[in-house]
Amino acid sequence: MTEVKTSDDDVLEAMKDVVDPELGINVVDLGLVYGVALDDEGVATIDMTLTSAACPLTDVIEDQTQVALDGVVDAFRINWVWMPPWGPDKITDEGREQLRALGFNV
Repeated sequence: MTEVKTSDDDVLEAMKDVVDPELGINVVDLGLVYGVALDDEGVATIDMTLTSAACPLTDVIEDQTQVALDGVVDAFRINWVWMPPWGPDKITDEGREQLRALGFNV
């Protein structure tokens, strides 16, 4: 019997449970997750940014990530990156629909 390996897509799907506390939209559809890398030990490194470098909510997002990835990966690390800077062009179509539903003009 072979062990089912977690994929980058599995991690991204789980990250949709992590919601930006200011906007109420998940971090994947907001375009805040720039990449996922899994190593052989089941540790996920998530390249992620925030809507602004001054955002005080990294702890909240890290706590939500811990809950979202429990049982998906053995451990994770968020690699906060600021280049390229986040912009509204990174929001997915799904994220745009959610923002419009909240009254944002995107």
